Amino acid sequence: MSPIIHAQGLRRVFGDVVAVDGLDLEVAEGEIFGLVGPDGAGKTTTMRMLTGILRPSGGRARVAGCDVRKDDEQLKDHIGYMSQRFGLYPDLTVAENLAFYADIYGVPQRGRAEKVERLLGFSNLTPFQHRQAGHLSGGMKQKLGLACALIHTPRVLFLDEPTNGVDPVSRRDFWRILYQLVRERVTIFVSTAYLDEAERCNRLALVHEGKLIGLGTPDEIKALLPGALLEVRTNAPRRTAALLREQLPAASVGLFGDRVHVSTRDAVATTAELRTFLAAENLPVESVQPIEPSLEDVFVAVIAAKGKDATA
Repeated sequence: MSPIIHAQGLRRVFGDVVAVDGLDLEVAEGEIFGLVGPDGAGKTTTMRMLTGILRPSGGRARVAGCDVRKDDEQLKDHIGYMSQRFGLYPDLTVAENLAFYADIYGVPQRGRAEKVERLLGFSNLTPFQHRQAGHLSGGMKQKLGLACALIHTPRVLFLDEPTNGVDPVSRRDFWRILYQLVRERVTIFVSTAYLDEAERCNRLALVHEGKLIGLGTPDEIKALLPGALLEVRTNAPRRTAALLREQLPAASVGLFGDRVHVSTRDAVATTAELRTFLAAENLPVESVQPIEPSLEDVFVAVIAAKGKDATA
């Protein structure tokens, strides 16, 4: 079966800035695919090209059988797109916003009421259908935006950082809705800077400065981290991290709350070295132990490695 999203050498340039640099992606029908990276990585630009909003500077892409360059009007019938600032109308009620988007997408009157009712129930917005959108909480606004993007039953749903700034409970509810959509064979392409959310995706693409730096399942991405990951605990984690970055240039060092993570190819030698360095600085080590890497660990290590390659 051919992928529902296929991009090859996708590129976008703004003046002298290369926002997306030769991106290759394939997304299977019915999966949740995550585009993961920090601000400025090229996530929104990629999504805007795949939805036909922004014309690529180079490369090609097909979504739901449509060429994003040539078939942009036809493409709109097959996709839903929820941008970071989705255009809800604050003076309209929840139900009126849904009716407005149904009109925009040309949803037939026949069966429309049943579809709206289902979407309201699906997003737990039925009790709030007569409330103005401007008076909804952040999480409820996101759910309404999602319902509006689904009003025409798209095959592919594009979500650009949909839970940014939303409280943890609403984030969890939002993802519960996404899992329900996948069971109905909707393909979800979601961008996020939350690496805990990335764990929920079937497959991921890690992007940094417009380039693809990792592609695969969450477990496959974690396998990109070479060697071992050590967790170091001291009573001064920030100072510890700064010292280890200086003294262990071959390792990747990250500060995670009150703990320091050190990625290294030789765990035994690195453990001995860091104990020596920290003792010399009168920093007693509470513990050093190997741990399983998170996606954040991998991302920090891969970006650090790219930076070292660029300056080598």
